[in-house]
Amino acid sequence: MQSLPWNWMLDGWIIATAIVCAVSCSMVGNFLVLRRMSMLGDAITHAVLPGLAIAFFVTGSRSSFPMFLGAATVGVCTAFFTEWIRKSGKVDEGASLGVVFTTLFALGLVLIVQWIDRVDLDADCVLYGSIELTPLDQISIFGQSIPRAFVVLSTVLLLNTLVMLVFYKELKLTSFDPGLSVCIGFPPSFFHYLLMTLVAVTAVASFESVGSVLVVAMIIVPPATAFLLTSRLSHMILASAVIAATSAVAGHLGAIGIPAWFGFRSTSTAGMMAVSSGLLLLLAATFAPRNGIAIKFWHQFLLSWNILGDDIVALLYRVEEKQSVSYAESTWVREVLICRRSSFIAMKTWLHLKGEIKIEGEKIALTSRGHFRAQNLVRSHRLWEQYLLDEVGLDPSRVHPQAEKMEHYTDKQLRQKLNQAIDNSNTDPHGSPIPDERSIKPN
Repeated sequence: MQSLPWNWMLDGWIIATAIVCAVSCSMVGNFLVLRRMSMLGDAITHAVLPGLAIAFFVTGSRSSFPMFLGAATVGVCTAFFTEWIRKSGKVDEGASLGVVFTTLFALGLVLIVQWIDRVDLDADCVLYGSIELTPLDQISIFGQSIPRAFVVLSTVLLLNTLVMLVFYKELKLTSFDPGLSVCIGFPPSFFHYLLMTLVAVTAVASFESVGSVLVVAMIIVPPATAFLLTSRLSHMILASAVIAATSAVAGHLGAIGIPAWFGFRSTSTAGMMAVSSGLLLLLAATFAPRNGIAIKFWHQFLLSWNILGDDIVALLYRVEEKQSVSYAESTWVREVLICRRSSFIAMKTWLHLKGEIKIEGEKIALTSRGHFRAQNLVRSHRLWEQYLLDEVGLDPSRVHPQAEKMEHYTDKQLRQKLNQAIDNSNTDPHGSPIPDERSIKPN
């Protein structure tokens, strides 16, 4: 079965509406993530249900403004009640959020069920929205027909952008250091409720078009993804906007294209946008330059690889020093170091290619380049042993394991400081000579 045909008048407006919705949500979401209040966006999104139902009950109309006003009011009340319960009850913020969120959400469900014949609210609409239908509800602006949802969400995006530009320093300061903001005259409570108002307005404005699932996803996921990619707030806000917009475009394209692979015509655009943002978060969590899983794994691999090389050349140096023989059996070296055969063979080959060891059959020995590395490494080890004995007061039987760890991170400058600390001692606690420093690396 083929996917739905592309129509710019429909699909173009759907993507445009999705972009302004996603970007406006991500902008306020950045500060929720930094303040560790991500779930508050979820709570506000769900807690608007009683506001929608009550607004209909009072006005008897489903017109946008009363519904928007009722939902936004309840959204702001959610933030207020959460903070009030946290302070007055002296409970964890998560606990107070759970009380308010579940209570208001349950109240909204009760009201919807009670007035199900009078309130035209569909559960699927509440969860997934109806962004595919936004091009059908249009208003005229300067003689041009534009979807009403696009106009509303663009207004919200402009409002969020203006507030971020005007109060950027204040929001940044109150997010990172509330104590300092009080000292210099920026009340954290004011900017807290200002932010919560923006979150409520943004969530409510997006609620009808994209539903609660996408609002929660766009408030939390793009900022969380951007947080993994950068350590500067300005870059984080920009990155989250780009990620949100990318999720919107990819989500709609995926909604009309991917289901055809499995014999279906299409699926929910809002749902696919949430999936797209989740996939981008997964990529960032895997390949982020600071905290990515793959990057951490690579750094750990390089560290373990370097330590294995250090251990091999240091052991060969000690063999040559104590037994006065140049070569050692490869099998014996591997057994002493307790490493896997494949890892040892790979490292032995690498050290040979670097010119640090020479191989003759099953025997290996240090070259002059290998001596340079090994001698400074053994010097680091024995300096640490003597330092731990003299300055730290460790028992002689315990200094070796500690020195074994720290020798791999000791450079020339630190060795000089250690040498001065132990008064230029010539031997370690076990009576072994501390080698001289080698400063010129052989070619």
